[in-house]
Amino acid sequence: MLVTSTTIALSETPSLALSEENRLFLEAWRTIDRAYVDKTFNGQSWFRYRENALRNEPMNTREETYLAIRKMLATLDDPFTRFLEPEKFNSLRSGTQGALTGVGLSIGYPTASDGSSAGLVVISSMPGGPANRAGILSGDVILAIDDTSTESMGIYDAAERLQGPEGSPVELTVRSGAEIRHLALTREKVSLNPVKSRLCVVPGPGKSSPRIGYIKLTSFNQNASGAVREAIDTLRSNSVNAFVLDLRDNSGGLFPEGIEIAKIWLDKGVIVYICDSRGVRDIYDTDGTDALAASEPLAVLVNKGTASASEILAGALKDNKRAVLFGEPTYGKGKIQSVFQLSDGSGLAVTVARYETPAHTDIDKVGVIPDHPLPKTFPKDEDGFCGCLQDSASTCNMNGGQLFAR
Repeated sequence: MLVTSTTIALSETPSLALSEENRLFLEAWRTIDRAYVDKTFNGQSWFRYRENALRNEPMNTREETYLAIRKMLATLDDPFTRFLEPEKFNSLRSGTQGALTGVGLSIGYPTASDGSSAGLVVISSMPGGPANRAGILSGDVILAIDDTSTESMGIYDAAERLQGPEGSPVELTVRSGAEIRHLALTREKVSLNPVKSRLCVVPGPGKSSPRIGYIKLTSFNQNASGAVREAIDTLRSNSVNAFVLDLRDNSGGLFPEGIEIAKIWLDKGVIVYICDSRGVRDIYDTDGTDALAASEPLAVLVNKGTASASEILAGALKDNKRAVLFGEPTYGKGKIQSVFQLSDGSGLAVTVARYETPAHTDIDKVGVIPDHPLPKTFPKDEDGFCGCLQDSASTCNMNGGQLFAR
């Protein structure tokens, strides 16, 4: 297919001799042609764009070629499809493999519910990270990074500005409600250990005390499904009666890890439908072969910081009636990106599909709707959760009948 595409380009433009830079541009063009979700390419002739770019865009240096690729992607009007220079591509890969140097923030574009189009919205603030320690929370708005306004800044440009050498400073202007704060943070190597777990024993008469296995999943990196399995095995060895899976402030990560974790909890059923402009093109489901904890009662906690792969997992567990969801509507990122490496070490992140939950719900910009709300004072970590369960006057016990009725 690659040879045919190159041959067509040569036959249509016989006077054009393809340089190494032209071939890199064509490699990026073909990747979009093959993988992009919208086969109208935002209402343009993709082949004509290729020919015009090869004739008219300067591609004499690598920087000029990178600029031509960025201009091509900009015509798609899709902020999630973007070009990654080699160092940025490597940084993205390191973020899915377990460590990142930055301030521990996941950010997104504002939605209508955020009430303002200015700035970038905090999806989640990693517990224990520099931003979290400074009091930055989900729903806060980043107005500026090092005195550069974020009003017209893309989320990936912002992410690159937030990352940097360990120990280096970064200044943020943050709006929390009506309050605007100027914060000086120091970048750290943020460990992306995706799972924390805890056995919570709830006081009860005699030997009937409920034993709740609490699992907080913070990201979907390549270690996530294995870490969840390990946590379940450990909790099972302590005779748990039920599980609570906390997906609050989990902004997602690797799509395959979301699928694998859904398989852990489901004995059968559809996990997600993958769709393009023509409808359903693929179905991810499970027959129970990989199930590890498909029978114990399960509650799932979500909030507006629950996004992307977290929403796939939450939607699958809800629609298959495997779990009861508590919290607030999730973020609403219903599109899937894949990352492709180009021959010079650079890469493309490409929107390859949108997804629907097993009930054929398109959650993009809407989110997964929970079954029940949680009190605003509900604890967000494993120690607070267990303490809450053990306090008869706490919000946990006020909602205990809903959470643990099964």
